[in-house]
Amino acid sequence: MTKESLKGNIIDLTVLKRLLQYVKPYKWIFLLLIFLTILLATLGPLRPYLVGLTIDNNIAAGDYPGLLMMVGIIFGLLLLQSLVQYAHTFLSDWLGQHVIRDIRIKLYEHLLTLKLQFFDKTPIGRLVTRNVSDIETLADVFSQGLAAMMGDLLQLVVILTIMFYTDWRLTLISLSTLPLLIISTYVFKEKIKSAFNEVRNAVSNLNSFVQEHITGMSIVQIFNSEEREFEKFKKINNEHRKANLRSVLYYSVYYPVAEVIQAIGIGLLVWYGAKGVIQEFTSIGVLIAFIMYIQMFFRPIRMIADRFNTLQLGIVSTSRIIKLLDSQDHIADNGNMVPEHFKGEVEFKKVWFAYEEENYVLKDISFQARHGESIALVGATGAGKSSVINLLSRFYEINAGSIYMDGIDIKEYDLHALRRHIGVVLQDVFLFSGSIRENITLGNKDISEGQILHAAELVGALGFIQKLPGGLDYDVMERGATLSVGQRQLISFIRAMVYDPQIIILDEATSSVDSETEMMIQAAIEKVLKGRTSIVIAHRLSTIQRADKILVFDKGEIKESGNHQELLAKNGYYTYLYNVQYKELV
Repeated sequence: MTKESLKGNIIDLTVLKRLLQYVKPYKWIFLLLIFLTILLATLGPLRPYLVGLTIDNNIAAGDYPGLLMMVGIIFGLLLLQSLVQYAHTFLSDWLGQHVIRDIRIKLYEHLLTLKLQFFDKTPIGRLVTRNVSDIETLADVFSQGLAAMMGDLLQLVVILTIMFYTDWRLTLISLSTLPLLIISTYVFKEKIKSAFNEVRNAVSNLNSFVQEHITGMSIVQIFNSEEREFEKFKKINNEHRKANLRSVLYYSVYYPVAEVIQAIGIGLLVWYGAKGVIQEFTSIGVLIAFIMYIQMFFRPIRMIADRFNTLQLGIVSTSRIIKLLDSQDHIADNGNMVPEHFKGEVEFKKVWFAYEEENYVLKDISFQARHGESIALVGATGAGKSSVINLLSRFYEINAGSIYMDGIDIKEYDLHALRRHIGVVLQDVFLFSGSIRENITLGNKDISEGQILHAAELVGALGFIQKLPGGLDYDVMERGATLSVGQRQLISFIRAMVYDPQIIILDEATSSVDSETEMMIQAAIEKVLKGRTSIVIAHRLSTIQRADKILVFDKGEIKESGNHQELLAKNGYYTYLYNVQYKELV
């Protein structure tokens, strides 16, 4: 299990620039947010200044009308500051949520265009983290990171300017403990960064373990591994607890230390300020104002470690997202041919293909399927049969050679148009959580209920669907848990047939069903294949004996070809496979 650490600069300008590109559609909101940040940084320090003036000029002088006026001004300032703070908080969160929505949409859209080869080598959990957790972290960059840090730094500048303008001696006394606070803040920042990294790794390990073992719960229970797996879970959960407690420990130490340092600074200020009041080189109003200033000054410095970590988490998450967005592992969709109908003629010419460089799973493959012909692919597991159909639908790109559809290279076709005319039924049927109707149409509103019912009747599945509560609206639950294997397979047939494809691909489509369902599906197959080109992969040789041509694959090469009788007459590899299965049946 990989561990992803938080490394690099706190602010990576390249990454930050890419992130700000997503702010461009909301530039006026962003500019308003900057203005409100500056306004807040100015309004806050004005209050102590006005309080000091009120004490010296009104309270000390007994000016009651002037006191009422100053109280009104200070109250109005507080009200204005509250309204600006509300607008600032709302707009920063609003901007953050809109930006992460746009990034999440763009990222998911990008994922939809990637090759299947990319998903073969990339853990699904990592992609889910990128599309959910990492993007969610970006919201904090706007609400608690970037905007908050800008506001804090501006406020520090304004406070220091007013303090030095008012009394430079009191300012130096007030800031005498600042080096101690900076040192403790830096140490805390480094410690909490390490703790956050441990927490993130612990959460990742915990999520992966729970997800994997809930998915494989049947295996755990079948092999009586409940206690062993529970002990593993407790160990991982304990690491998660320890990591969180370490971060809590650093917080529980840092904030009291920061409070003590601030209290020492205030104590020194009161001691020196009281001496100044007595010796009349300062006033009581200025002293009280400075006490308020030092509290306002130390607060953002105490928070700056959290701000830096929030910003760093956001920058690291952004860099991970950008890396995924910049990946070029997608199928080039440069074709512009969008035919309304295909004849269904398929030809492979000297095709070479490897999932990994030089490790070829298909070697110099050539064959032709004419319109309406049934081509069967047989051979041992790993011989390259499924790779053939993956290449035809352009789920992967070939390394050498050419593949033609109706005499035209498949790269010349629009990718959507090409796949629109190829119906695929796989051995491992995947159903989404939702209704049968939704799993058949996959959200395509152009598919009418009449088309669904017609395809269901053609496949022979209409009867069982009508018996289900709600019929087409029956909820199949996650991965089709409420349906049998055979029923899920029948739905996959309907899903392929509603588009009325000219080419049908069956990849071990009946290997996971019972004999009765297989007979029903075989009867349906005979109907749906009429007038269509079909490519059938099957381990059960009894299911493909009527094929017009059988291609025998072995280690990525076509060893034999012909119909059933011709291949048996050759007494070669096909005959060997046939005899092995016949003995198993006997």
